[in-house]
Amino acid sequence: MRKIMIEDSKLGYRKHVLDEFKFENGQTLRDVEVEYTTRGTPKYDEKDNIVNAIIYCHRFNGNCLSIEDLYQLMGPKSMLADFNFFYISITSLGFPQSCSPSTTNLKYDFPEYTIKDCVNFKRKFLAEVFDIKHILGILGVGRGGYEAFTWGCEYPDEMEFLIIGHSSFKTNGYRYLTSKALCNLIESSDAYLDTVYSDNLSKIMFSINTLIYTQYFSKRAFQNFSREELDVLMDTFVEEGSADDIYDFKYRNDAALNYDVEDKLTNIKAKTLIVTPSEDIYYSPEFDAYPLKDKIENLEINVFDTQEFVYNYDYSMFVNLLRDFLEEFKK
Repeated sequence: MRKIMIEDSKLGYRKHVLDEFKFENGQTLRDVEVEYTTRGTPKYDEKDNIVNAIIYCHRFNGNCLSIEDLYQLMGPKSMLADFNFFYISITSLGFPQSCSPSTTNLKYDFPEYTIKDCVNFKRKFLAEVFDIKHILGILGVGRGGYEAFTWGCEYPDEMEFLIIGHSSFKTNGYRYLTSKALCNLIESSDAYLDTVYSDNLSKIMFSINTLIYTQYFSKRAFQNFSREELDVLMDTFVEEGSADDIYDFKYRNDAALNYDVEDKLTNIKAKTLIVTPSEDIYYSPEFDAYPLKDKIENLEINVFDTQEFVYNYDYSMFVNLLRDFLEEFKK
């Protein structure tokens, strides 16, 4: 088996190459790159199996290094350092630096993939690199929560717990319309099928990021910013996304557009913690958390004050919540 592992000591990530990856639709790619990083120290049982692995699944606009956003909660210097888990963060399928339309240069010829493909991509990596087939838990945020829900539904015996923040179990309603509008915006441009990446595509990505920013905070949070503050915040967000590749975005958006595991939620066996904002344009307790009460047996829901978090971005507010939840899983 051909394996390549490269560690970048400056950026903190590693690269691994899978011999091949087979998609749900039957298509196969060879020499598939996977970007990842780890935090903490693995612990082993008598059969040399890692027993304290937690998989971090990142946001729609993130990558494996997004785990640093949670530095207060993870790693040897975190507020939960005494829990000593081994965190593995993997840049998901379809994202730059892992296998994606842009990094393979396949553009619109890249295989259509699903959220389940993203899960299987990580499962294959974990089995091949760490010989892990059973993980302690999964922590998914935003789109990463889609992977966590899917993993728990499709492979319920592979984890002990799920922690899912600011996410949902399906794309419907406002989310569906937004994703559909973004898809239509991209496909309406003849430049999408050009052989050369043009300025027209960059301009579309500018418009897309501007639209996405309108969903970034709750309505009340937006009302509390002045116009000048909104301009600065939007400009910063759009600038940070200016390098996004439109083909990567399109495939990522299509996978989210078709996401729905509502009928499989009763399959979940893992103890599940849902952390959701009290008010949000994109996700809400009413539609994305409370309906889970009748679907997942071992479930805990925590609704946090959106306003308090927006102005501080201080994840320490979740320390006691996670400490109580994770206590039984300490190794």
